Amino acid sequence: MDAFALIQINGHLYLSHPATERWNLGRNIRSRIKSWSEVPWDDLDLNADEDPRRLFGLDELSFGTRNGLWPIASTDRGETIFPLATPDAPKLLVNYDETWAEHRMSFAEWLYRYLIGEDMSGPNSAAFYPGPVQLQRLPMSADERPEPWYGPDRGM
Repeated sequence: MDAFALIQINGHLYLSHPATERWNLGRNIRSRIKSWSEVPWDDLDLNADEDPRRLFGLDELSFGTRNGLWPIASTDRGETIFPLATPDAPKLLVNYDETWAEHRMSFAEWLYRYLIGEDMSGPNSAAFYPGPVQLQRLPMSADERPEPWYGPDRGM
């Protein structure tokens, strides 16, 4: 997050940062943890492909705990990206609508694949934009209107 945040990427993906007041990553994470923790997972009538506990072999579903899920990034399409600490390899879980996707990779690799147009949130979830990646700082005040800028040409 230190390398990229506080930014919106290609008009969809939002990366917050802990050092800002308005878009504070820590406050956003705490708020999302509270919301996700209030979901009555045991009371929901979820199919096996909708229940993250059964999908990913989790003994329990917790948010913001040592072995729990931490919502670190999101999109304007409703996707939430969670890293999951595992002893064997990095893992990310992505929630989109009522589906979950698992990716055994670092966030940096997930971001790269997201930007080249792979389905990184589930089937038919690609958000590919050819050409340079569009970057835009998030406004720090209600009056600010940051202009987008673009990364180098990717030959896409």
